[in-house]
Amino acid sequence: MPLVGGFLADAYTGRFYMVLFSSFVYLMGLILLTMSQFIPNLKPCNTKICHQPRKVHEVVFFLALYCISLGTGGYKPCLESFGADQFDDDHLEERKKKMSFFNWWNFALCFALLLGATVFVYVQDFVSWGVASLILTILMALTVIAFCVGKPFYRYRRPEGNPLTPILQVLIAAIRKRNLSCPSNPALLHEVPESEKSQGRLLSHTSSLRFLDNAAIVEEKYVEQKDNPWRLATVTRVEETKLVLNVVPIWLTSLTAGVCVAQGTTLFVKQAAAMNLKISKSFKIPPASMASIAAVGTLISVPIYDKIIVPILRKVTGNERGINILRRISVGLTLSVILMVVAALVEAKRLRMETRHKTMSVLWLIPQYLIIGIADSFSLVGLQEYFYDQVPDSMRSLGMALYLSVLGLGSFLSSF
Repeated sequence: MPLVGGFLADAYTGRFYMVLFSSFVYLMGLILLTMSQFIPNLKPCNTKICHQPRKVHEVVFFLALYCISLGTGGYKPCLESFGADQFDDDHLEERKKKMSFFNWWNFALCFALLLGATVFVYVQDFVSWGVASLILTILMALTVIAFCVGKPFYRYRRPEGNPLTPILQVLIAAIRKRNLSCPSNPALLHEVPESEKSQGRLLSHTSSLRFLDNAAIVEEKYVEQKDNPWRLATVTRVEETKLVLNVVPIWLTSLTAGVCVAQGTTLFVKQAAAMNLKISKSFKIPPASMASIAAVGTLISVPIYDKIIVPILRKVTGNERGINILRRISVGLTLSVILMVVAALVEAKRLRMETRHKTMSVLWLIPQYLIIGIADSFSLVGLQEYFYDQVPDSMRSLGMALYLSVLGLGSFLSSF
């Protein structure tokens, strides 16, 4: 769903209206979910133990889930890219703030995860699911109102139609001129003046994937067809196509990060459920609440990285980001390897204790949850920044959707 939502936002609706529409759909799903818990005729049944829920409850319940799924597919890829669009790349200070944006975006998400894994899990377990759904519905309604209030202050990017069409035009133009020799001087390739570029960046020529450069060769016998994008592309269009093709191997290799992330909500929760959950004589931690430790790991590592490590690395490397995006991702992937080793050792110890009819304390899971939180602050934040920055300006919502597809496909692969 994020791929569909991101495509529609980039091509037709714009990010703001896609976020607004999908938020209302998401809110409708939460309202239906809350109604199914409070309205007597929509409840599963009138008894505490329900053997067979009413059909009307099933219809409303699944309709609510479908609305939540559709809403998530719309706003998730667009909201983050819309937030990053509020910074001007041509302004030095704003560009630096934009580099920190993804760090603090994930900091806020992890703070919400911490609340969800503690407060809301407690309400669901010890109060009721209906009350938890009602609280979420009220909070979502308030955030939608706040988002609408800020409408006059936002920066907007005008949608330019199907973002895949220019890529196809470059490929076809390059194939048509495959027998031509590309000039050694990139200045001889076709490009529009910067004054004629209405929005977005003019990209400089690069030496990678040089066969695509043929699409920007100006043919003397087709000068009259200079405005035909299927025969002649600009250098910027060619470079945007190169960006999209370069994303493919990164997307494939980052699936391993998606598989590791999926363990936090599957294997690790199962491990916790099979362990001794008692923290004290009177307090027992819910297995799902262990995810709060991962959130704590991210909440600690993100400020340290953004406020301490990045300024030091800027002085050492001279790079505005401190280190480039791919190196940041590689640090996260390295930590993910360490995470899997620690999780395997803990699971091996748990199984040995089980054979002796002993139950292992859930506190043994704290190291692996902390590592996954720290790893996410490098790998996932880096991937978000990469899929936003390393795609054409007209495809940034679709780029964030590609990042989300890493997590979705990673969860699917982890189920085997």
